[in-house]
Amino acid sequence: MDDYSALWHRLSLSALPTLYPVYLVYLYTCIPVYLSTLSTSIMSGLRVIGGKASGHNLRSVPGETTRPITDRAKESLFNIIGADIEGAAFLDLFGGTGSVGIEALSRGAEFARFVEIDRQAIQTIRHNLEHTKLEGAAEVLRIDAFALLSRPADRHFDYVYIAPPQYQGLWKQALLGLDANPSWLSEDAWVIAQIHPREIEGVELQNLVEFDQRLYGAVLLVFYRPPF
Repeated sequence: MDDYSALWHRLSLSALPTLYPVYLVYLYTCIPVYLSTLSTSIMSGLRVIGGKASGHNLRSVPGETTRPITDRAKESLFNIIGADIEGAAFLDLFGGTGSVGIEALSRGAEFARFVEIDRQAIQTIRHNLEHTKLEGAAEVLRIDAFALLSRPADRHFDYVYIAPPQYQGLWKQALLGLDANPSWLSEDAWVIAQIHPREIEGVELQNLVEFDQRLYGAVLLVFYRPPF
């Protein structure tokens, strides 16, 4: 090692105690900010997949209070429903971003009601409806979903989508609420619960029967309808 290399080596080693605190500051501040930004970027990838609003990006709700649906699960859901969505009335309980109800409107649903209690989610749904120009066929209610379901129905719905925050048993509570008050449902309505596979359990129902399950990674869709 020549003299210059040896000098540089000694200087580098002597700087380590000074640089180490700087490295720790970077580790505990910059990296979490980067990861948070990356997470927000991924979540902001929500979009309308099909229909007249296809391709429109949707704003996500800040924080972790909502249960997002993947594009794969959402596209598969509406492929299952098919053309029957046209002219239908859609109830999006625990609306979150409004992604599912907006997809229904985009694909031809006549009306969609979005039910949410969270203020930021309500603002997000309204923004997304205006952005996709679908607000004319929508109603946004800031109300507790269970309080709504306990009321006398003001109209019948052909599809009810249940996607509450996970691991709290809220999906089962909402399902039981509909079962106890089936006046919200049309004669051949579908009720669809979006849950994590770990949440699945049998539910004793009087006015609804389970007829299908579809698994898409960490998203499980469970389908119910009135008995024939």
